[in-house]
Amino acid sequence: MSEKNRNLYYLDELSDYKVASDYSDVRGWEVIDADSRTIGVVDHLLVNKEAERVVYLDVEIDISLIEDGHNTFQLPVSEGVHEFINKDGANHLIIPIGMANLDEKNKRVTTNHINSSTFAQTRRFKKGDTIDFGYELNVLRHFTEDHTVDESPSSGKQFYNRKEFDISKIRNT
Repeated sequence: MSEKNRNLYYLDELSDYKVASDYSDVRGWEVIDADSRTIGVVDHLLVNKEAERVVYLDVEIDISLIEDGHNTFQLPVSEGVHEFINKDGANHLIIPIGMANLDEKNKRVTTNHINSSTFAQTRRFKKGDTIDFGYELNVLRHFTEDHTVDESPSSGKQFYNRKEFDISKIRNT
C-alpha cells in the first residue's frame, strides 16, 4: 500500500501527534471483554490523520485467545463463506476506540460490547503490519454485526463519525 493511500498510522510514527493531557494513555493497559476475560494488552494507538484523532486500540492478544480461535472464519458481505486461518505470529487485532471503556483506577480497558468468542473469531495481524481499510471494515462489521457499514475508503473522516469511534469515553473523569 502506498503512503498516500494509507489510512492509519501508529501514534509513535507521528512526531506531531501525542496523547492530549486530558486523555489517558492506555498503552500497556490490560483489555477485558464483556465476560470479564483478559483479551490482551493495548500495544499501540492508531490514528487517522484526516479525522485528526485516535480511532483504534491495537491490542496484542493473549495466547489463550489465539488457541481458542485458531481456525477462525467469518461470513463475508457477499454470498458464501470464506474460511481463513490466522497466520503464525498474527497476534494483534484492533478495537474501535468508542467500543472501549476505561477503568482508570485499575488501569484497564474494558468492552461491554465484545466477548472473548467474538475476539477469538476476529482476523488478526502481525505487529507493525499496515492495516488497510478492508481490514477495518471487516473488523467493524464483525464486532457490530452490521454489514451495511460504508465500504468506501474515500468516506474518510465521515467513516469515523460513527458511534464506534466516539472518543468521549477516553477522557479522564
